[in-house]
Amino acid sequence: MDNFVYLDNAATTRLDERVLEAMVPYFFEKYAVATSQFGYSPGIEAKDALDEARAKIAAVLGAQPEEFIFTSGSTESSNMALKGVAMALGEKKGKHIITTRIEDFPVLHSARALEKQGFRVTYLDVDEFGRVDLERLRAAITPQTILVSIQAANQEIGTLQDVQAIAEICHERGVLFHTDATHSFPRVPLDVSQVPVDLITVTAHLIHGPKGIGGLYVRQGTPLAKWMDGGFQEFNLRPGEENIPGAVGFAKAVELVTPEETARLQAMRDDLMQRLLQVPHSRLNGHPTLRLPQNLNISFRFVEGESILLHLDMRGFAVSTGSACFSRSLEASHVILGIGGDHERAHGSVRFTFGRFNKPEDVGAVAEAITDVIASLRAISPLGKD
Repeated sequence: MDNFVYLDNAATTRLDERVLEAMVPYFFEKYAVATSQFGYSPGIEAKDALDEARAKIAAVLGAQPEEFIFTSGSTESSNMALKGVAMALGEKKGKHIITTRIEDFPVLHSARALEKQGFRVTYLDVDEFGRVDLERLRAAITPQTILVSIQAANQEIGTLQDVQAIAEICHERGVLFHTDATHSFPRVPLDVSQVPVDLITVTAHLIHGPKGIGGLYVRQGTPLAKWMDGGFQEFNLRPGEENIPGAVGFAKAVELVTPEETARLQAMRDDLMQRLLQVPHSRLNGHPTLRLPQNLNISFRFVEGESILLHLDMRGFAVSTGSACFSRSLEASHVILGIGGDHERAHGSVRFTFGRFNKPEDVGAVAEAITDVIASLRAISPLGKD
């Protein structure tokens, strides 16, 4: 893949060599299971590494170490948040949950699973940019509402929500608030000492960290039932042997994300946006400014996104037609439909996401390639002849 330009960093990212270097000792020399101060020396060393990784990640969130739970990734974290709260409060307070129609699948499918167990779920509509109407949220909360789950940033169109305002509404009404920050952490700062959010989903593999490790911030005192049976690891909330190499790698990946790098990704994103919106019949999906710095999603009329993807692949470029889940499906994106798009717009959407190893020259190369591909596809399409 030396000459391949990878622009699907919202699906996964290449592991940073510095992350791997930090992890390697915990596969070989320091491979023991984490044990307390009453265990043997290698286990104590592993426990210290786990504690240090936890403290580093929690600090970036403005949290205490004991408020951060390591998981296998964002899917498990969001499942734990929704189902853990439902199990803890469903019989005590109520069985009503609020989310949006454009959430990523771990939240949407968890909500639908809870509906089958007797919970009522309100799926809020969003505006044309993918933003939640705060007054609609306020009106949807009832005395039986136990949880609001609204993403910090959308996985496909990159739109940022007003997490501060949403958290304050929930806090005022005595309702727990979970946000999926999978695609924004830690590039878009979120400080729980300032924002009254109760649960936050994060992951490592989208910031050049290892796959198979993520986390859930749980504000101290938040009711959360243990939803998997097993041992007493992770403060008795998430059983199973701890992934020490993954935790160490996650912490290193978080450490390597800098404001300067994020600004560089945004500059490349803005350059590509300007170029691609000059293509006839192109349209930006998501908010023009309140969006992830590394994300660009454009719909091109009279062509199929899958055709664009395949032609770009043959030219040495990797892009996506939507979320990592939808890229394996021919179904129309629920996100594009959720912001008022039709099936044509959904099927013609392409997502470009930048990462650490992209270079400014990648922008011109992919812009030239996609302009040529679209012109060629439209030339053979009965809808694009003109």
